[in-house]
Amino acid sequence: MADYDVQYDKDSGNWSAKKAGASRAAGRFDTQQQAHDAARGLAERSGGGEVRDHRKDNNQTRNTDTVGKKDPHPPRG
Repeated sequence: MADYDVQYDKDSGNWSAKKAGASRAAGRFDTQQQAHDAARGLAERSGGGEVRDHRKDNNQTRNTDTVGKKDPHPPRG
């Protein structure tokens, strides 16, 4: 399971989908919906997780989309 963030990059003017905590984007897209769909696909392939859409202007989380079933007891270590 992995979580993904959909964020707007002011420098390039594109939306990006990236794994939470990663420094590099998994992809760049023209619209937020395209980036969201790509992040959702990545989450589905990784076995589930959350896709967090961020606002364009202040980068706060706008909404969260849970993909698959979240494990109530994640493995330790």
